[in-house]
Amino acid sequence: MRPWHIPVFLHVIYVIITSNLVSTKFVMFLFGVYLNTTCMKIAVVGIGVAGAYLMNRLSNVSGNYVVGFERMPESKHDAVCAWATCQTVMSNMTKKCGLNFETYVMHEGKHMHVDFDKERDYGNDKSIDIRLKGMVIYDKLKLIQDMIRGTRIEFGKVPKKENLESDFDLIIDATGFHRNYLPKLKGEMWIPCIQYKVKYESGKIPYDDFYLKAFPSMNGYFWFFPLGNGYAHIGAGDFERRQSNMFVEFFLNKYKCEVLKKVGRPVRISPPAYCEPFTDGKKSIGVGESIGTVYALLGEGIIPATWCAELLVRHINDLQGYRNAVMKKFRIYTSVYRFIQLKILGKFSILKHWPELIKIYKHMKDEEDRYGMEIKLMNMFKVAKT
Repeated sequence: MRPWHIPVFLHVIYVIITSNLVSTKFVMFLFGVYLNTTCMKIAVVGIGVAGAYLMNRLSNVSGNYVVGFERMPESKHDAVCAWATCQTVMSNMTKKCGLNFETYVMHEGKHMHVDFDKERDYGNDKSIDIRLKGMVIYDKLKLIQDMIRGTRIEFGKVPKKENLESDFDLIIDATGFHRNYLPKLKGEMWIPCIQYKVKYESGKIPYDDFYLKAFPSMNGYFWFFPLGNGYAHIGAGDFERRQSNMFVEFFLNKYKCEVLKKVGRPVRISPPAYCEPFTDGKKSIGVGESIGTVYALLGEGIIPATWCAELLVRHINDLQGYRNAVMKKFRIYTSVYRFIQLKILGKFSILKHWPELIKIYKHMKDEEDRYGMEIKLMNMFKVAKT
């Protein structure tokens, strides 16, 4: 710590010690008072995207005592689900952690091909090709590991809430879907997902860029994301749990590959407005997917979770301000969720609900650089017809 960063109180203690004005016991008493009044003890539970970002940012704040807890052993710690994100946004966020996002990029997307349900009639146009503007695949696990380097993490541990409450001033629930330290939600919506990491022989990789297949009624989609050097992530999420396993197995049989890893997890698509309370009224506060920051139309949660974590950093001493900031930042997620919900339930009508669709389109069009893709109104209507 540089001299001009030393708190005034500590400087006073230093002067007292060097001047021999009082006893050592009294100096230690003053130091204890200082620690009890200024040091914030924070537990971050769940070391995924949001948890790792918080460990990095909060551990660098003078006066904080931050400990992370991760249920998986360090040797098995993984970053589940697809590793696609927008380079521009993540570059800005990782700079706050002292990291260069460009060094983690594994694939720079140019186009995303989206197939629709072949059993439905869309005329001659049963697919769309989306031009990408900064969408990349990145080494999600490596970035998480580098974010937490030098911080205190207890791996392979799921601490009891009562123990955390006795040891910490604030408990940050970054456990994602599970919300282990927050009140359980009622009537929420989530989609089960599976993903494989696979390896293709040279020259036999089926796609060299992003590929999606949309399932009927927007129940979910299949994804193929290239990782480079013949590696890829393939997976699917399906609300009705019918299409995902079936299509993934079909794809694996059609395009022979070596399966290196299989993972599965549910993804919450209920937005923050449907995930309150964000706190248990005591010491626990939620962040990221635990409070619904997943963009339901894309099933994307990396950037939203990072944004949410940054909002918590800024409002760490004002949790009501944090709640208000989250609700404002993710307001559009409620409209997107309602659209998805209507589609899944078979109640969506373009004639009746076109204002909501236009609202979503305008939001994404204005934020093309954030979503990393070119947004066209005609493509939005095609998606709405699935």
